[in-house]
Amino acid sequence: MPALSITSPDDPRIGDYLALTDVELRTRWEPPNGLFIAEGELVIQRALRAGYRMRSALVDEKRADQLTGLPPEAPLYTAPPPVLESITGFHVHRGILASFHRRELPAMEELLAGARSLAVLEGLNTHTNLGALFRSAAALGIDAVVLSPNCADPLYRRAVRVSMGEVFAIPYAKSDDWPGTLKAIRAAGFTLLAMTPGEGAVSIAALTPAQRERPALLLGAEGPGLTRTALEAADARVVIPMHNGVDSLNVATAAAIGFYEITR
Repeated sequence: MPALSITSPDDPRIGDYLALTDVELRTRWEPPNGLFIAEGELVIQRALRAGYRMRSALVDEKRADQLTGLPPEAPLYTAPPPVLESITGFHVHRGILASFHRRELPAMEELLAGARSLAVLEGLNTHTNLGALFRSAAALGIDAVVLSPNCADPLYRRAVRVSMGEVFAIPYAKSDDWPGTLKAIRAAGFTLLAMTPGEGAVSIAALTPAQRERPALLLGAEGPGLTRTALEAADARVVIPMHNGVDSLNVATAAAIGFYEITR
């Protein structure tokens, strides 16, 4: 399809891309309308390879002739940088954005049946941490991710960008029954391991072979950590030993260490 020039942020054809820096607006707009935004050629190509269907692309007009591999049926809109910035609310330094159709998430039962290891996330509402965590999960052999109802959206632009598109590489499902889903995870044969620096936690390196057979690493939000209900639902509490008086790590960093340990 030939490139279509955009000269005004009021052009109705580029409504998917308006005010991308307004988190509240985008959260209200994207999931109900079944779309998400990918930023940068690498992330866009990973979304395409994962089978997501592109709605359209919005590109810096100077880069339009350099792009390859975009689906011909999706409109390609071009605009000069000042217009791009007025549309999106930020300088699009990667030069390309694309809007994609979301896919239906797998049922929780299906997700659990197809996995040998899980990341289980309670209340993770920071998109950068969530994106980094998904990237580590994909890289370190975690089969699937379970999200509590109050977790952030893995397909929000910032989460997708920080994950370098690895949110597309690992299946996930969002619970509609919390903490009931924790019981379902244990009933499916997983050992639920709550990561916490609190009382009763043992070194994650001391896990037994049986605990490593089908591990589900349970992580809470930055700061408050896991709720008491989640801690009480776990089979065991585990901790990363610390030195020099440091009491905890960023949740994405802690998750990466935990993923490596439970899958080695």
